Amino acid sequence: MPHVPDLVLSPAVRAALGSGGAVVALESTLLAHGLPAPRNREVADELEAEVRAAGAVPATIAVLDGRPHVGLEAAELDRVCAGGLEKLSVRDLGVAAGLGGSGATTVAATARLAALAGIRVFATGGLGGVHRDARETWDVSADLPALAVTPVLVVSAGVKSILDVGATLEVLETSSVPVLGYRTDRFPGFYRRDAGFPVPWRVDSPDAAAAAWRAHSALGAGSGMLLAQPVPEADELDAALHERLLAEGLRLVAERGITGKDVTPALLEHFHAASDGASLATNVALVRANARLAAQVAVRLAG
Repeated sequence: MPHVPDLVLSPAVRAALGSGGAVVALESTLLAHGLPAPRNREVADELEAEVRAAGAVPATIAVLDGRPHVGLEAAELDRVCAGGLEKLSVRDLGVAAGLGGSGATTVAATARLAALAGIRVFATGGLGGVHRDARETWDVSADLPALAVTPVLVVSAGVKSILDVGATLEVLETSSVPVLGYRTDRFPGFYRRDAGFPVPWRVDSPDAAAAAWRAHSALGAGSGMLLAQPVPEADELDAALHERLLAEGLRLVAERGITGKDVTPALLEHFHAASDGASLATNVALVRANARLAAQVAVRLAG
């Protein structure tokens, strides 16, 4: 296990890494900025329970009082879910640590800290990507360049349909990040099982996903890998409702002049508020499924 003095590892995570056990990283931005209270705190426990049930140790990641934490205790999860934390990407980690700040980690930042701790598998809801107006704004999530240089297998439900999915896939290809569909030939779009694009590769079992990751790592690519699992069919958001919410959300963001890292939280908030809870249920279902799959793959990699 790499020695990184500034990382605070929970006792369970430290023990698992020290013994070569399976560990799954979980992000905190989902809890602090992606889900409403008090449901976010319940989901924090549900995700960790999914990982444990599959035989792995959960490592929810955040920066608290200038210290990057890999694995949170109950009181620390309470703090993350209570609100008021900054949203930290990779560029913010050093500044937050140096100034003694606290924040929830995005996909990019979580992957970075997971890799530093020696964790190879990370479960999230949806990967960030290229925004629809990126040709004018250059708004591209830091998740994409981070995956290009961070050797972590990320399990997600593809990318959110609020993004330019085609452009996101092109950037992943250019960055040498393999994209695998889990039991699907179509790239998922978070709330919807099919975002309208094929996946380059398909795997149908945790064993196959683990084998692909082992070989990718052994060949020295240095990049991460995206394992894209569609939301469970029974939990997919209704197509007509999804299109209405998306159109309304994009209009709302434009009218309010919301840009940058504030776009996704604003759109998610609109989805949750205007769907009578339907989008929240879909969000929770997909991230729980991803935590379960990530743990299954992590167990294979540790075996």
